[in-house]
Amino acid sequence: MIASIFLSAFFLLFQVPNGSAGQTAVTRPVQTAQTDETPMVQKHSVTVGGKTLNYTTTTGYMPIKNSFSGETEARIFFIAYTLDNSPAGRPLMFSFNGGPGSASVWLHLGALGPKRVKMNDDGTMPPPPYQLVDNDQTWLTETDMVFIDPVGTGYSRAAKPELASKFFGLQGDLDSVAEFIRMYLGRYERWHSPLFLVGESYGTTRASGLSDTLFNKGIALNGICLISTVMNFQTLLFADGNNLPYQLIFPSYTATAWYHKKLPSDLQKKSLREVLKESENFVTNELTVGMTKGDRMSESERQNLLEKFSRYTGLSKTFISNNKFKVELGRFNKELLRDQQKTTGRLDSRFTGIDKDVANDSTENDPSMSAIRPPYTAGFNDYVRKELGFRTDLEYYILGGGITSPWNFGQGNSFANTSVPLQAAMQKNPFMKIFVGQGFYDMATPYFAAEYTFANMNLDSELRKNITFEYYEAGHMMYIEKNSLKKLKDDVTKFIGNSLKN
Repeated sequence: MIASIFLSAFFLLFQVPNGSAGQTAVTRPVQTAQTDETPMVQKHSVTVGGKTLNYTTTTGYMPIKNSFSGETEARIFFIAYTLDNSPAGRPLMFSFNGGPGSASVWLHLGALGPKRVKMNDDGTMPPPPYQLVDNDQTWLTETDMVFIDPVGTGYSRAAKPELASKFFGLQGDLDSVAEFIRMYLGRYERWHSPLFLVGESYGTTRASGLSDTLFNKGIALNGICLISTVMNFQTLLFADGNNLPYQLIFPSYTATAWYHKKLPSDLQKKSLREVLKESENFVTNELTVGMTKGDRMSESERQNLLEKFSRYTGLSKTFISNNKFKVELGRFNKELLRDQQKTTGRLDSRFTGIDKDVANDSTENDPSMSAIRPPYTAGFNDYVRKELGFRTDLEYYILGGGITSPWNFGQGNSFANTSVPLQAAMQKNPFMKIFVGQGFYDMATPYFAAEYTFANMNLDSELRKNITFEYYEAGHMMYIEKNSLKKLKDDVTKFIGNSLKN
């Protein structure tokens, strides 16, 4: 059940002429299979802030072999960007997205890479055909980057169908990505580079788990960037007997209602931050207490809770009462704008959609996912062929399609929680810094849930100083919104610089 939720919800163009400026064409035969381990290497350039960056791209596969038999069990597709003639001590960052089942394309062509998919300034979808443009907020100014597509995503595949399930689970995924990183450091002689990870959505689950897995292989990280974080799945999974998700998503309901002007006039006149502070206090001091009491609440306590729940969400008291204060995300997205016959988005609740069945109690699709999938799919498939020179007949699995069996979280009846290995890694490596970027309109991985998870890691006070939170008035993929794209780059630039001061 958990796997299906994340596979369906997280995920997370202009035709570039051959021989365009900034590219040196290299002829290679068309690749119709993934057996060729020789990568495609090309030279490029991009101008950022008036400065020309000359860089090399390396596109290809890394074989993941059985440690005992030496048999290749999978091949992981990657795209690496390295700055030419870079100074000593140049950082190296490994990047991946989430799902599980999502390729690395979202961070790659949304925020980090030298090219990005052109969206409207507010992040909505422009009309086709879609375009790639130079990314003036690329992270290449600060670090070399390697974009990893875990097995079952992008072009990455298990060598044999019967081996696929080995990689489709929390531990198998961690082991294979850790092995990729170990091999990359060796093959490209980067063992002495300052090392960073960046993950989005389930990619934050992966990054936090990798922190300890890598350390136990002798690979210590300088920093981790967690974009739209989920480490403890108990904070997200709406289930009988689990009240946490209903409480931790509540401030995100408030943010959404404020954005769509569904709150009382006195709250609408306040700033988003002011309203969210009130909402957070209500959750901590009243909603949590009331839900703990359950049927033991007095009638006056129940009515008071209904009044405030309605005040901070824009939902009717009747609707809240019928749901016993447990309003699941799908129902909220359907109900908030029902009077307008519209729905709100899951990945980004600023977005609105139209369902065929207005009377239903759940949404038919996520309008925020609908806005991003076509531009990013077209953008990557054109870019990887025309600019990176990598050609194959394989389907690039953007989100889903490549995971052919249920995801194995390996936790029995408990919830997966990779904040535990992250805590262990921070204790072993007190120099490692953590950056947490959260969108206020992200309903898939709510910001208050991330705050809760970090607040309950039982970290030493000195280690807690290594954690930096930043917030964006956008959604799960905050970088599709123009102002948030710039703020994210500024925030991460500062974070990387501070991480290298140790």
